[in-house]
Amino acid sequence: MSSHEHQVPDGKTARISAIAWVAVGLLLCGIAGAIAYTVVTGIATRVHAADLLKRQTLDQAVPTVSVVRPKRVAASEEVVLPGNAQAYVATPIYARTNGYLKAWYSDIGAHVKSGQLLAEIETPEIDRQLDQARADLATAQANYDLSRTTAARYQELFKSDSVAKQDVDDRVGDLQAKKAMVDSAAFNVRRLEEMVAFQKVYAPFDGVITARFIDTGALINAGSNTPKELFDIASTSKLRVYVNVPQIYSRAVRSGAAAELTLTEFPGRRFQGVIVRSSESIDPGSRTLLTEVDVDNPSGTLLPGAFASVHLKLDGAARAVVVPVNTLIFRAEGMQVAVVRDNKAALVPITIGRDYGAEVEVLSGVGPDDDLIENPSDSLTSGAEVRAAKAEK
Repeated sequence: MSSHEHQVPDGKTARISAIAWVAVGLLLCGIAGAIAYTVVTGIATRVHAADLLKRQTLDQAVPTVSVVRPKRVAASEEVVLPGNAQAYVATPIYARTNGYLKAWYSDIGAHVKSGQLLAEIETPEIDRQLDQARADLATAQANYDLSRTTAARYQELFKSDSVAKQDVDDRVGDLQAKKAMVDSAAFNVRRLEEMVAFQKVYAPFDGVITARFIDTGALINAGSNTPKELFDIASTSKLRVYVNVPQIYSRAVRSGAAAELTLTEFPGRRFQGVIVRSSESIDPGSRTLLTEVDVDNPSGTLLPGAFASVHLKLDGAARAVVVPVNTLIFRAEGMQVAVVRDNKAALVPITIGRDYGAEVEVLSGVGPDDDLIENPSDSLTSGAEVRAAKAEK
């Protein structure tokens, strides 16, 4: 075979070469694309993983807190405060004269009427002074009578110019002096008679004898710096009950408002009372308003000096909320609670009212729509981000 028979035509060779180069180019482009895809996919995966890790880290840095809302208090609520019952009228009884106790007629627990004789005192010194005063009065009266007669005679003699004018004036002046002496002696007699009248000690009002401090034969010295007390008497038909009302409830104290009393010795029983007055001033030491509640006690069931629980009705102006004790924060700034607002914690100062044990009454600072954080951590600060979750019941 000749050499010219094995040669390929030039046009066909060129086409084959072009196709080959295109195939090679496509192959190289595919390989490059695969490599680029692999690189881009790896980078994207790494970036996504890093971003996911960052989000998870930040998400875990925000604490999840359990929140609870305060409970509303009824519009008409009752507050129970300690009270001290006292007799409506109570007074100690002292002697007004000196002597010795002759007899006493009423002991502790005795119910007495106004004007009833309680005791008698022997006053021998006063009796002798009265006798002397009466004798002095008789002497003064005799001197006065003589002076009056003498003055009358001198006035008659002066009409006939038998005596001088000066003598008449002397007798008239002596008469006036003797009249003053009679008046003085009479006043002294009446004073001693009154002292003698104090020998009998009477009850000043209807009541009960709550204490007796003397016995027969005891020395009674009314003129000393520390006179001896004879009896204590108290009127118990009505009692005064004094109660210190906290300042936050002071608006509930109105004259004429009803109040109820309960005592441990009368379980299940309530005694009706009425608020009659208050001190109209807050005690700066205790921040309370002293209030008096009067209770009728005609049968003497209630005893003065007893401890009583006073139930007062509160209106809507004194409403409050109740929160669990595990929401409270005790710090140097005072009592606080942590409230979740816009996914952030806010420390709010509050005013505590009554303590119910597991719950406390909050008078100001939070409302029934606030979300309170339960068991807040000691490191919690205002503005810290939190994630709220409702507490399980």
